[in-house]
Amino acid sequence: MWARSVLAAALLLGAGVHSQAVNETNSPSCITESKGVHVPGSIPCNPYEPLQHRLAYAGPNGMTVSWSTYAQIASPEVYYGTSPFDVSSIATGYSVTYPTSRVYDNHVKITGLKPNTKYWYRVQYQNCPGCAYRATDTFVTAREAGDETPFSVAVVVDLGLMGRDGLSTSVGPLGGSSAAANPLGPRDLNTIQGLLQNKDTYDFIAHYGDIAYADYFIKESWQGYFGNNSLIPNVTSVVDGYNSLLEQYYDQMTPLTSSKAYMVGAGNHEANCDNGGTTDAVHNITYTTSICTTGQTNFTGYINHFRMPSDESGGDGNFWYSFDYGLAHFITLDSETDLPVGLQSPDEAGGSDAGGDNGPFGYPNEQIQWLEQDLASVDRSKTPWIIIGLHRPWYIAAKNDSGDVCLACQQAFEPLFLKYNVDLYMQGHVHLYERNKPIANYSIDPAGLNNPKAPWNIVNGAAGHYDGLDTLVGSPYWTDVAIDTAYGWSRLTFHNRTHLTHEFVSSANGTILDSATLYKAHDFDN
Repeated sequence: MWARSVLAAALLLGAGVHSQAVNETNSPSCITESKGVHVPGSIPCNPYEPLQHRLAYAGPNGMTVSWSTYAQIASPEVYYGTSPFDVSSIATGYSVTYPTSRVYDNHVKITGLKPNTKYWYRVQYQNCPGCAYRATDTFVTAREAGDETPFSVAVVVDLGLMGRDGLSTSVGPLGGSSAAANPLGPRDLNTIQGLLQNKDTYDFIAHYGDIAYADYFIKESWQGYFGNNSLIPNVTSVVDGYNSLLEQYYDQMTPLTSSKAYMVGAGNHEANCDNGGTTDAVHNITYTTSICTTGQTNFTGYINHFRMPSDESGGDGNFWYSFDYGLAHFITLDSETDLPVGLQSPDEAGGSDAGGDNGPFGYPNEQIQWLEQDLASVDRSKTPWIIIGLHRPWYIAAKNDSGDVCLACQQAFEPLFLKYNVDLYMQGHVHLYERNKPIANYSIDPAGLNNPKAPWNIVNGAAGHYDGLDTLVGSPYWTDVAIDTAYGWSRLTFHNRTHLTHEFVSSANGTILDSATLYKAHDFDN
């Protein structure tokens, strides 16, 4: 049998196949894959089958291609070229894993590419025996800094698994008032489907934290979302359930992330398997991070799964980094750990997330020092727009507590945003949409969107996950538009050096729920 023979060969070769990543040829996933379909979250018949493809820019002349397999590849390879009929160039990378992971993450950085150019690529073992068929994939490299061609970017925050084991038309029957507030309508598209339907309207995706919500396995279990046989999870079921939800999400995102760069940032739900703790109100059980085994703590899965361009920008792993794209300089920051000395990071020991003991990932003050150096080095003649993404907000129209409002983040970052004329910063964490006025130090810029000095702030955590949406609380003076009844994503369109439009796009049907255009003169000589 194919699965058994591949596993035996891999073990003989010392490939380190995880024992739980074994499938039988008569299993449902093997049957469907023999028909050309991979079932999201299922263990493939052939453990070398490449899955969960994702891309990340590596400067204007590079692209990192990553994918996951259930067996280790000694020296992962990507085959690529500028024609679908000639993918003879080869780039080689490496494979990593961690305790509790069912997969190996393969990362290959391709260098020496032409900017803003379409390439075709295939990864090692693509269309291997017993694997679902996969056509040759494509990607387009980043635009050079200074390229004045208009472009658009899709931005999401707080995007969880969609479908049977995530946000759906139903909730856990035992959840009561704590169950999801806004299940999908029977004809609604979810956010992943909405992004896919609108795939041709943006160049890449930025996701500023809370990716997949695999740590909701415990909550979904006790609320009966998976049925009555898994109401009280244990360490083993959490390991398996957490992995399954992660893998389902990454599989669902593959139609997007295999051809569009997926530039991510850290959120609190990447930290561990039970972020903030979970209380089972039915069985009177309180779960803490003590149920998380090694490999499901300290952002381990997030660290291994992605490869952001920190090497190219002097940043730190997937936590803080920057890159240029056309007329814009994009910066991703970490609001969860590594705040400056004297400020409490939310996900470090003693932070607002109960049981958090994560990071720091850099030396003291490394992130804030890097941010100032990065901002100071931006060539505004080439990239007049500076866009920053981070997870936690500080101006919101929702619950005003330490778990939602990150005052330490404001104290750390806002002075530099103002000093270096940052144009826009985007956040989430609160599960609704809020377009704020340009603001700094709680003072509204009187210019509004007509060449303000203060940065524009948009909070959009409405992409959707099991808990649904949060509820607006009042209408703060800094808010222009706030929506708490619709799932959606943001689309930024850079028209030219002076005009930028933000749209809040309904996931359900693609309609534009809110739109506003920022004018900035970007006259840095005055």
